Amino acid sequence: MRAEAPQATGRATADPMLPRPHRVVRIRGEMKGVKTLALQPLDGAATAGTPGQFNMLWAFGVGESAISISGEEPGGILLHTVRDVGPVTRALCHARQGAVVGVRGPFGRGWQLSQADGRDVVVVAGGLGLAPLRPLLRHLVAHRQRYGRIALLVGARSPDQLLFGPESRRWARSDLTVLTTVDHARPGWAGPVGVVTNLIERAPCDPSQTVAYVCGPEVMMRFTARALAERGVAPASIQVSMERNMRCAVGFCGHCQLGPAFVCRDGPVFSYDFIRPLLRVREL
Repeated sequence: MRAEAPQATGRATADPMLPRPHRVVRIRGEMKGVKTLALQPLDGAATAGTPGQFNMLWAFGVGESAISISGEEPGGILLHTVRDVGPVTRALCHARQGAVVGVRGPFGRGWQLSQADGRDVVVVAGGLGLAPLRPLLRHLVAHRQRYGRIALLVGARSPDQLLFGPESRRWARSDLTVLTTVDHARPGWAGPVGVVTNLIERAPCDPSQTVAYVCGPEVMMRFTARALAERGVAPASIQVSMERNMRCAVGFCGHCQLGPAFVCRDGPVFSYDFIRPLLRVREL
């Protein structure tokens, strides 16, 4: 029987089209062209979402862009990790501490955490895909007793492109298995070299009792999900976070349509059993 598109479960603001002012209280440079902004609401209202959701960030006078929530802090502070790839993200990356940006959201359907209760968990990140997965990983660590074995598999182009290095090392020192690979090694790199799918066989898990969470470039997710399924992880137990050109964030404009679904409304997180036939259609 054909899988149906999931329904959105995210909570949004009373007026989803109205950005709310947030102050940039801290800026952290992650790597070249990538910064994490800590945003605090000026109206005092909570804007926290669930792991895997996203916000629309406004650079006033420039435009807005869909950015995943990469963490939360006390005081209603939200973290967003942004790569400088266009006018809006460039303006956000060049914002100074104390600047005001607009926030709409949170939107979309996040990671389905209840599916992992009592089971092994494999988290696979490619490049900046670790940012939407970080709230999930923090949840797994905070509620470690709920889950079986947990493995984090991270792939990057080169060692200097590895995201959240200090936090990843803390995860590795905790009760998590952290495996990292790069496409191109640099002097001093002693880890694996190759694509992240090469790490799947090394993940300590029982495939029949495993839930997998995957985020990264679409081609990486396609091959990763297929490799997980070939190892024995059920397609319904593999979740992927899709990325499309999201404009309105509420399923009105149609820019992010993917077959029968809208990524902003029905995603960005989808079950692999639903998304698999869509990934096979070229230029969809």
